[in-house]
Amino acid sequence: MFYVALRIILYDKVRSLITLLGVVFAVGLIFAQMGIFLGLMETSSVIVDHTPGDIWVTSKNSKNFDFSQPFPEYIYHQVTAEDGIQSAEKLIVAWGIIRQKEGGTEQVEIVGYNPDTGIGGPWDMVEGDPSLVKNGNFAIVDESAMKRLGDIQIGEYRDVLWHRLQIVGISRGVKSFTTAPIIFTSFNLAQSLVTYMGSDSTVFVVAKVSPGHSVPEVIKSLQKKLKGVDVYDKGSFSRKTRLYWTMETGVGFSFMLTILISFLIGMLIVGQTIYNSTMEHIKEFGTLKALGASNYEIYKIIFSQAMINALSGYLVSLLITIMSAKIYEAFGMVMVIKGWVNLLVLALTFIMCLSAAFISIRKVKRIDPAILFRG
Repeated sequence: MFYVALRIILYDKVRSLITLLGVVFAVGLIFAQMGIFLGLMETSSVIVDHTPGDIWVTSKNSKNFDFSQPFPEYIYHQVTAEDGIQSAEKLIVAWGIIRQKEGGTEQVEIVGYNPDTGIGGPWDMVEGDPSLVKNGNFAIVDESAMKRLGDIQIGEYRDVLWHRLQIVGISRGVKSFTTAPIIFTSFNLAQSLVTYMGSDSTVFVVAKVSPGHSVPEVIKSLQKKLKGVDVYDKGSFSRKTRLYWTMETGVGFSFMLTILISFLIGMLIVGQTIYNSTMEHIKEFGTLKALGASNYEIYKIIFSQAMINALSGYLVSLLITIMSAKIYEAFGMVMVIKGWVNLLVLALTFIMCLSAAFISIRKVKRIDPAILFRG
């Protein structure tokens, strides 16, 4: 039956090519939307995911990583005093203004961390060392910021919140979901730059649990003792950040709508092609039934056509997606290509094409072998 289906597809090469292009377009768009969406979600929590630590202490009702509010620094000392906490670090995330060389300003996201431990700081350096930001007005800029800030060089100076900072490093992989460039400084410098925060405040406390202690148990204990803050494990805070950008901003709905439209377009294209092919070969199907073929055997021919279209379109789309990943990066977008995403898209492709075949199935089911004797 598979061979018969293949012969039917190859019988009209032009129509089959148009069908293949339609499937490639639909599946390629699904790949792109899912890949870009997952890339955006990874970007939204990239610092949380790459910061060593088991527990995040945030301001009360903090919605995400980027817009958390400061809380008193004594919370940090309460965390370090908790039984089961091996170590803890303070982390500042705030917003500021950087002055461009040519004039004008850009908004930046300032991340202040402890350069002695590096926790909360950059994890992949193009140039420089994360510890270089201590003991002075020094900063590290991520390479993704250069599209907004220009070609930044090690050793040059930039004004951030009316303070002259020297660039001592270029990091990699810290692209901001908000598109605002990210700069790293020492915790003490960030605290002095963001004057509204005060000299006794922090935005996060990141803690590591001692071996032999349960993270959930330590979190429950901290939640009972700490007032005016929220306590999350690392994974929960990362998911909370991603869900905020997915649900609250409508980003998730937009991507899902595009994926649904692509799915329906592909189904219509495949369905129309298979239906037309079925109608053209209606007498041949009638002959098969007259010779004793069951409806089930004819269904296998039609479903085989759908599966051939699905697999061919999927493989071409996957190849195009892999080849175009670098192009997306060139335009400043992150596209995620993972094994489980590929399998999910493959399943969606088969569902799309097999669902489209049901239109023809209904027609074949009603074929009367007597059609052979009609004019």
